[in-house]
Amino acid sequence: MRYYFTALLLFSLIASVSAQSNTIQITHNEAKKQVTVTVDGKPFTAYIYPGPAVLKKPVLYPIMSAGGNFITRGWPLAPRPNERTDHPHHVGMWFNYGDVNGHDFWNNSNEISPSFKGPFGTIVHTGVKSMKSGKGKGVLVVTSDWLDKDGKPMLQETTTYNFIASTDNRTIERVTVLKATDKDVEFKDNKEGMIALRVARQLEQPSTKPEVFTDAQGIATKVPMLNNEGVTGLYHSSEGVKGDDVWGTRAKWMKLTGKVNNETLSVALIDNPQNIGYPTYWHARGYGLFAANPLAPSIMSSGKDSAMNYTLPAGKAVTFRHRLVIQSGELTDSALSQLTK
Repeated sequence: MRYYFTALLLFSLIASVSAQSNTIQITHNEAKKQVTVTVDGKPFTAYIYPGPAVLKKPVLYPIMSAGGNFITRGWPLAPRPNERTDHPHHVGMWFNYGDVNGHDFWNNSNEISPSFKGPFGTIVHTGVKSMKSGKGKGVLVVTSDWLDKDGKPMLQETTTYNFIASTDNRTIERVTVLKATDKDVEFKDNKEGMIALRVARQLEQPSTKPEVFTDAQGIATKVPMLNNEGVTGLYHSSEGVKGDDVWGTRAKWMKLTGKVNNETLSVALIDNPQNIGYPTYWHARGYGLFAANPLAPSIMSSGKDSAMNYTLPAGKAVTFRHRLVIQSGELTDSALSQLTK
């Protein structure tokens, strides 16, 4: 897989420009199957769609702060020292789900364990609909198909990315429209979902012991303890819950604070009041998985809430709106609360 990402590594070495205008440039390279996003010539992120031979879904990878630091994990595409090598399906920032008409879109990868029985779904990029660069903001609209095990589309996805930049801030607004094709589509109450990113090692929460987590199929995944030097992450929800206790709680937003290469960062994922299941449940783990799951109230609450099992009728569409804010320095709770309105 690494040969494909040589361009992305070079992309991170682009020389800085002297004047800061926060001009966002969006560039599509069809041959490399990527759309790069820069701010004044410096890397911000890239939408990559290498295809199922490399990834079972399109993702944003990598994502960088205004200070030029990675906020997403490098492994398995471009490993960096001292990273965990678990969950090969955790790549960059993505959007999928663990049970869509019985198909597992979440756990699908080319390194999948035989323990996962499937059937698996695959999300395949179908086109770049439009791109618009600009000062302080750029817009990218892309389309994808959610395919079942036989390669037949169950859902047609149209996603709009709004990329926003200022001197000390990078923001990604993702508006995802899913349209059922010729059959009803059921999103069964399932832990594995829905919008997520896998953060850099420095933004993980320090771990003092080996850890084991189970997935939606009850399969145990060992997450070994690593050297905690430079590991500074801490979750903090809109409801005042902190640390590992945020998992399985509902909140309007979740903030992850930490420091990467001496840059103090606040990384926040924000739900939208128009979304189904608002305020969302949080599938956020100290080892670096940062996810919001609005469709699994029963699983996420350990049975305290009733199952949702959301059904999207054939030919109908549903929209999910989320915002990722990457602030260099402090991002106050009051400022975050304003962004939820």
